[in-house]
Amino acid sequence: MSASVSAPHVGVWLIGARGSVATTVVAGCAALTAGLHPPTGLVTETPAFADSGLPPLSSLVFGGHDTVDCPLPKRAEALAAGGVLPHGLPTAVGAELAAADREIRPGGPAPGDRRGEAQLITAFAADIRDFVRRRGLARAVVVNVASTEPATNGPALPASSLYAAAALRAGCPYVNFTPSTGLHHPALAGQAASSHLPYAGRDGKTGQTLLRSALGPMFTQRALPVRAWSGTNLLGGGDGASLADPAAAAAKNAGKERVLADVLGEIPEGEVHIDDVPALGDWKTAWDHIAFHGFLGTRMVLQTIWQGCDSALAAPLVLDLARLVSRAHENGLSGPLSELGFYFKDPMGEGPSALGEQFAALVGFAERLREEPACGPEERP
Repeated sequence: MSASVSAPHVGVWLIGARGSVATTVVAGCAALTAGLHPPTGLVTETPAFADSGLPPLSSLVFGGHDTVDCPLPKRAEALAAGGVLPHGLPTAVGAELAAADREIRPGGPAPGDRRGEAQLITAFAADIRDFVRRRGLARAVVVNVASTEPATNGPALPASSLYAAAALRAGCPYVNFTPSTGLHHPALAGQAASSHLPYAGRDGKTGQTLLRSALGPMFTQRALPVRAWSGTNLLGGGDGASLADPAAAAAKNAGKERVLADVLGEIPEGEVHIDDVPALGDWKTAWDHIAFHGFLGTRMVLQTIWQGCDSALAAPLVLDLARLVSRAHENGLSGPLSELGFYFKDPMGEGPSALGEQFAALVGFAERLREEPACGPEERP
């Protein structure tokens, strides 16, 4: 459904640019552009989004920030060895991976970095602006795909919020695909409102919560009271390691609980446990145990098992979001894009939590993008 390859180039600036998700995004976009694989998992490549003016995949240019120095081609080879990327793909798209790697700049704050918050934000924003200028981009979207950070308290800005502030300063829309604080920090509320930029997040809905947002309405609509809903996540990779921290796990679970509370009208008994299993690498298993009442109080149970590759689940959503938010920016939209709640556990703005209703809102958003004339920054509200 992509438009002509002659369309202006659009930047996708990835926070955590050398991680598994980012590497899969870059390699996957190159593979789709070259016709090596079909666009499986890309909602924006379905008929509902035809003629919505989305930037074509071939127009996307990648760069980003990261605190690690493993080159993208080498990272892609490791992912292919683990079965995350198809065998031979890192070689087939090696030039694209190398080009994106050249656009990755050092992130922070790194150990021993003496720069304060204002200096870091200025430096990060300068990197993004330089990327847009050198590559002659029409615009760029900043997407946070870094590992989850612990929940924060107090006035200090965590790393995710430093990058979010830098995105605003650079004049770029922002997407938080993680449960990290990002634009949710109170200190950034005024800046976000006055930026006249669109933004979306947070925490991409890729597995267990996706299933919850689909199953929850079923129980409500069939008048089947849920007595308890418990779950376990087994995962490895960077997220598994970071979520071994109870504070980071709490930030992740908050979105899962919100979905059940919104869909069922209350939070049922039960908890979600997250276990780090390094041997799983980028693969994860999510198990849910749902106890509910049937007719005449008959006790019943539904159990589900979701097994998948987190990077492969996340990558098409990141590409969807980059294209949708870029088009929203082109059309002069600003503020939280609540219509993109379909993609998130903890969406910004007001909107439904049931998956079907969220998808209807997303399709309506595609129609809105199709109908609204594009306008320049000087015409935004």
